[in-house]
Amino acid sequence: MAGSHVEPNGNLLYDCSMNEPKPAPLRESFPNASRPVTRRELTAWALCDWANSAYSTLSITLLVAYITKIAFPVQPGVPPLEYLGIEITGLRVWGWGLGVSMFCAAWLSPVLGAMADARATKWKWLIGTSMLGATLATLIPFAPISQPALIIALFFFTSLCFELSFGFYNGFLPELADDESMNRISGMGFAAGYLGGGLALVVVLILFSVGPSIGLPDKIMQARAGLVVMGLWWGLFMIPAALWLRDRAAPRNLGRGLASTAVHAMGEVFHTLQNVRAFSVLSLFLLGYLIYNEGIQTVMSQAGVFGEKVLSMEASELMLLVLMIQLVAAPAALGVGWISDRIGAKTTLLLCLCIWCGLLVAAYYVHTKPQFWIMGVVVALVMGGTQAVGRSIMGSMTPESKTAEFMGFFNLSARATSMVGPILFTEVMKHTGSANAAILSLLIFIVIGMVVVSFVNLQRGMQQAKLEDAKA
Repeated sequence: MAGSHVEPNGNLLYDCSMNEPKPAPLRESFPNASRPVTRRELTAWALCDWANSAYSTLSITLLVAYITKIAFPVQPGVPPLEYLGIEITGLRVWGWGLGVSMFCAAWLSPVLGAMADARATKWKWLIGTSMLGATLATLIPFAPISQPALIIALFFFTSLCFELSFGFYNGFLPELADDESMNRISGMGFAAGYLGGGLALVVVLILFSVGPSIGLPDKIMQARAGLVVMGLWWGLFMIPAALWLRDRAAPRNLGRGLASTAVHAMGEVFHTLQNVRAFSVLSLFLLGYLIYNEGIQTVMSQAGVFGEKVLSMEASELMLLVLMIQLVAAPAALGVGWISDRIGAKTTLLLCLCIWCGLLVAAYYVHTKPQFWIMGVVVALVMGGTQAVGRSIMGSMTPESKTAEFMGFFNLSARATSMVGPILFTEVMKHTGSANAAILSLLIFIVIGMVVVSFVNLQRGMQQAKLEDAKA
């Protein structure tokens, strides 16, 4: 729509051009382009990130503590649970639960995405996985400690639903934004996520502070109440998407049954893998994204370990640091999107990755809490922008007829090697005894990923996507 969005009554929602605003289709090739994107759709889509960010924020601060210290505590003189000769500790439940669920989601996403594309059911899959995940998250604190298998199952399937929902959520971006507005709308989604996650964290912190006065006398009860807030927040803020967000693509192959659609979808996925030459630029970007994102995600997941080992930080201090990062990252994501519209998405991404390189080098010399906080501010400034610009680049090179399927591959590239970075971090720290050296070792991911991305021809990638849509 040449950078413009309008309400059904014709009122201008926003305009990126200097021409007089008027209703126009999003993209000429889009099946339902005659239906303008509304403010309600954009709001509902952004609130999906607002909703699920409560889980992502509280899981790395509260849920991990609940699993490792309450559900599966390490008690002196008490042997841990064993299953088939394997000790079941909280850290093992957390690490393996996340790792296996991310691995499963990585390989399921492309197939489920292709099914959703074929039947135009991204909305159903998005709402289904999100609401099921939110329900399971709410049930975790109610599972008796005497039933560890139930707690593990609830945690695993909550994490799986959380990971799967992202593929469908990302699949809506190319339907709601044109080439000119892609960066800004992607940034808007990330900004909403950081604000929502930060606010959910504030609510739980307030809950902890007033807990004794509202019938939550101890930390266990307060933690369980916080987990209920986590699940309810996720579910309640998905309601606008359930009401207002719908697939804009036309369904295909409605004559097939569900089983037949699934088999056909798997065939489409393998066909896409076998014909990557048709999307050579997109494939090159996904390779670069896989590498640099592994470094970034490992930095974020191991920041708590770094703070504890190097600076002896308490959990409450880490929660405040995470809150600061959430609040700063929200406007920063919008700001990077604004910059990307002016200097180009690829240039902006490379600039962000250069800053990440500087951060990892600086982390090697961090030995005080003020230094760690300063580093956290810089991380917040580039974290959301790096994610938003990467997603917008992916969206701009995604054929509109394969949005959910290709965003499933995007999810696959983000998760398929999700254990490589943490293993490298752990092994370096084990052999050197230095968390500083372990953080610095992650620089290799950022540098290699940045080099790969530098060879991406964005314009050619967009042309390849348009050629695919012309065939569809």
